[in-house]
Amino acid sequence: MVERHYQQRAIRRIAETFEGDAQRKALVVMATGAGKTRTVIALVELLMRANWVKRVLFLAERVALVDQAARAFKEHLPHATTVKLTDDKVSEGRVYVSTYPTMLGLINQTDGGRRRFGPGHFDLVVIDEAHRSVYQKYRAIFSYFDSLLVGLTATPKDEVDRNTYGLFDLADGVPTDAYTLEEAVEEKYLVPPRAVAVDLRIQRTGLRYDELSDAEKDEWDALEWGDGDVPDEVTADEVNSKFFNADTVDKVLEYLMTRGHRVAGGDRIGKTIIFAKNNRHAKFIAERFDANYPHYRGQFARIITHQIVGAQGLIDSFSNPDRQPHIAISVDMLDTGIDVPDVINLVFFKNVRSKTKFAQMLGRGTRLRPDLYAPGVDKKDFFVFDFCGNFEYFGQNPPTTQGSLSPSLTERLFKAKVELVNQLDQRWPADAPASDAADGTHTEAGLRWDLARELHRRVRAMRLDNIVVRPHRRLVEYFVDFENWHRLSPEVSAQLATELAGLPSEVRDDGEEAKRFDLLILRLQLGLLVPDSRFNRHRTEVQEIAAALLEQTTIPAIRERVTLLDEVAGDEWWQDVTLPMLELARRRIRDLVRLVPKARRAVVYTNFADEIDQVVEMPFAGVSTGTDLDRFREKVRVYLRTHEDHLAVQKLRRNRPLSGTDLAELERMLGESGVGDKQDIDQARRASEGLGLFIRSMVGLDREAAREAFSEFLTGRALNAAQLDFINLIINDLTANGVMDPGRLYESPFNAIAPHGPEVLFPSADVDRLCAILAVVKRNAMPATEAA
Repeated sequence: MVERHYQQRAIRRIAETFEGDAQRKALVVMATGAGKTRTVIALVELLMRANWVKRVLFLAERVALVDQAARAFKEHLPHATTVKLTDDKVSEGRVYVSTYPTMLGLINQTDGGRRRFGPGHFDLVVIDEAHRSVYQKYRAIFSYFDSLLVGLTATPKDEVDRNTYGLFDLADGVPTDAYTLEEAVEEKYLVPPRAVAVDLRIQRTGLRYDELSDAEKDEWDALEWGDGDVPDEVTADEVNSKFFNADTVDKVLEYLMTRGHRVAGGDRIGKTIIFAKNNRHAKFIAERFDANYPHYRGQFARIITHQIVGAQGLIDSFSNPDRQPHIAISVDMLDTGIDVPDVINLVFFKNVRSKTKFAQMLGRGTRLRPDLYAPGVDKKDFFVFDFCGNFEYFGQNPPTTQGSLSPSLTERLFKAKVELVNQLDQRWPADAPASDAADGTHTEAGLRWDLARELHRRVRAMRLDNIVVRPHRRLVEYFVDFENWHRLSPEVSAQLATELAGLPSEVRDDGEEAKRFDLLILRLQLGLLVPDSRFNRHRTEVQEIAAALLEQTTIPAIRERVTLLDEVAGDEWWQDVTLPMLELARRRIRDLVRLVPKARRAVVYTNFADEIDQVVEMPFAGVSTGTDLDRFREKVRVYLRTHEDHLAVQKLRRNRPLSGTDLAELERMLGESGVGDKQDIDQARRASEGLGLFIRSMVGLDREAAREAFSEFLTGRALNAAQLDFINLIINDLTANGVMDPGRLYESPFNAIAPHGPEVLFPSADVDRLCAILAVVKRNAMPATEAA
C-alpha cells in the first residue's frame, strides 16, 4: 500500500521507536482529515509483513467510528480478517475493532476460568482520539495488554494534555510525529477553511424589553414565560437555550442557502453541517427550515444527534453525495470522527470554548474531494459560517469572504431563456399579434412561446412567503399574470434576470446533466441571433457528446436516436442549422446525456459557467464549421472500433511490423471513411510522429501482444513482487495507449512503486533492456517511410 509522504514519515518514526524494544509506545498528532486510519492501516501492513505483529486491536469511542474503521480495514487490508467486536464477539481474525466499553467487558468475561483475551493476545493496540481516551476506567485496557501501543489524535500538539503524553512516556508537547493542518493544506492534502463571520444582534447581545417597538412589546407581554414575573431581558447565553427566535434562525438559514457552496450545477446546497447548541435548538432549526423551504420538508435537512433513533443510518445517507439529507443539524455527534469528504459548508450556530473541539469541528470540512462540482472541478476549500464569534474568541484569522455569490445552473438557464425570448421579440414588429404556436421544434415563434410558458411556470411556483422571495413580491405577482410575458423589452428582460432568476421555485427540476445540455443549446441558439466567438466551441461540445453516445448503441434509448446523433456528431447538419433544429436536438438528446461515461462526461462541463457579458446588435455573420484534432481523434476512434478486423489495424494491435503498403492502405481507409479530410490526417500524422503511431494510440495494443514483447525479458528470471508489479504497469500502459515513451517510467503511476526510477528495482542493464523493448514496440508501428 503506497501512502502519502507524511503518512510514510509517521510510519517510519513509529517503526524506529519500536525497533529494538527501546520504546513500545508512540503518539501521532495528525491534522483532522489527514488520514489517521489510513496511516494505521499502512503501519499494520508493514508490521505484519515484518512479522512483528500477528493480531491488532483498534479502539474507538463510538460505534459509528468503529464501523468506519472496520470498513477501511476491510477495503485496504483485505488479506487480514477484520472482526468488529461490537457486532461479533465470537469470530477469530487478525484485526479487531471495538469501542472501549465493549473491549473492557470482553476482558472481564471468563469461560471456565479462562479469558478469551489474555494480556498477550494482541501484539499492537491502537487508540483513536488518544487525547480523550486515557482517562477514567478505560486506561486500564492499555496497561492490561502487553503490546505495542500507538495513539492517534487530531488535537494540536500544544493542546494535548500532560496525561496523554505521560501515558506514552513522552515529554510534554513532543509527540512521536506531528503533522499540522497548515502543513497539510500547504502540501495540498487537505483544503483550507474560508471564514464567513456574521454578526447577529440578538445572538450577540440578547434582547431587552425597553429596546423593543410597541408592537414587539405587546408580543413580549403575551408570551408564556412560565412561572414568575415577565423578564425585562433575555441574555445572550439564554438565546437558543431558553429563548428561540424564529427570525434569528431564518436569517442564518437564508445566509446559508444563498451564500453557501453549491453543487449540482449550483442548484443544490452542498453537504452542510449545522452545529446546534442543544437538542431543542436543533429541533427548532429543522422546523424553521421546513417552514421556509416546504418543498424540501422532512428529508433535505435532518437532525442527527445521539437522541435520534437510526442516527447511524442518517449518517450513512448524509455520507452519500446523491442521497438526502444534504444538511445535517448536529449536537455533538458530528463534531469529531465522521469522514464525509463532500462537506463544504459548516455552520457554527453555537459557542465553542474548547480550542481542541473547535479544531476537531473544523476538520469536518478539510477532506479532499475530487470532481465535487463537476468532472475535473475539485473541492478547493470550504465555508465556515460563524454566527457566534468563535474565530474571534480563539484569535484565529483564516481568509474571510462574504460567501458564494456565483449563479446556479437554474439561474443561468432562467437568464438565458429570458435573453432568448427578448432577442426573438426584437425580430418581430412591436405590434405583432401574440402567437400561441405550440411547438418550438418547427418555428421560431413556437420556440418563443414555449420558453415564455416555461419561465411563467417557474415564477408562478415561487412562494411569496419565502424569506428570499418576499422582497421581490411585487415583481413576482406582476409576472404571475401570463399577459405580461407577451413581449419582453430589453429593460424588462434585464429586470427579470436581475431580480427573479435566482429566486427559489417549487418547480421540480430535471437531472443536472440534462440541464447543462439545455444551457449549452441555449447558448448556441443565442449565438445564431447574436454572433458569439464561443459558438464553435459550444458546437464542438455538442458534437463530442453525440459521438460519445454513439459508442453505446447497445443501450436501447440511444439506439432509438442513433440517426439524429449521427447527424449532430457530423459537420453537414451544422451548415444550415436553425433554432428549431437545435430545439429538436435538445429535446431528443438531453435525457441521454447522463449515459455519457463518467470518464468522458467532463466535456459536458467545459465553459458552461460562461456568461453573456454584453449583447451587441450586429448582422449575423454565419457559422464556421471547421474541425480540430481532438474531434478528429474521437471520430477515428469510433470508426476503428467497427473496423478492427482490417489487416493493417490487426498488425498494429498485435505488434507486428507495419509496411509502407499497410500505411498507404490505412490512409486510404481513413480518407474514404468520411471521418476527416487530408488536412486532418496530415495534422494527426504530425502530432503523433506518424500515421501508424496515431492509429496505434487509438486502438491500443493487444494485451497478449504486450506480454509477448516482454517474454524474453521475463524468461528464466525470478522477479520479486515489486518488479512484477512494475512490469505489469508497463503492460497496462501499452494495452491502453499502444506506445510508451521511456520517460514515463519515472512518472506516475510507476513512481509509486519505484519513487526514484526503475533503477531502484532493476540493474542498469535491465533498465536499458526495458527501454529497448519499448523502442521496438514503437518502431513496429512506424514503416521505414515514416521512421526516416
